Amino acid sequence: MSDTELAQIEEKIEVRLREAEPEVELLTLERPAAERLRLVIDSAGGVDIALCERVTALFRELLESWSLEVSSPGPERPLTKPEHFRRFAGHRVRVRTREEIGGRRSFTGCLSEAGDAEVSVETPDGTVTIPLAAIRRSNLLPEGSEGERPARDGSPRNEHANEGVRS
Repeated sequence: MSDTELAQIEEKIEVRLREAEPEVELLTLERPAAERLRLVIDSAGGVDIALCERVTALFRELLESWSLEVSSPGPERPLTKPEHFRRFAGHRVRVRTREEIGGRRSFTGCLSEAGDAEVSVETPDGTVTIPLAAIRRSNLLPEGSEGERPARDGSPRNEHANEGVRS
């Protein structure tokens, strides 16, 4: 499936959600496996199993070709659209980019500004402006979180330890 086909499915899902469940927002549509689609949804009232079941029922025809997974965003809510970034300005985020910006691809800090074309993140090293088109993945970080996940061996990661190393 091409990115264009996935974008077309995403648009159809958003239209149907607006019509049938207007309080539900599609945060992201992912294809974690060849024959599986994951819809991450959110709602002002929260996401429970009953809501996930209702959303799944709206897309029964997708079940003919795909395994469909509908889930809540969890504490590390994805930020995928300009309005998501604007809504969560002032919160801690992690933003990962497709290409290096200033020698790095991962930025953790306070989301200080959000526009239609770029966002700014206040990191310990200063404010970084990131074009939305350059963002590979971004998410909120839970309150009190340091924002770093432990390395695979269980030791703490240092975000700046490998700044000169390309991955």
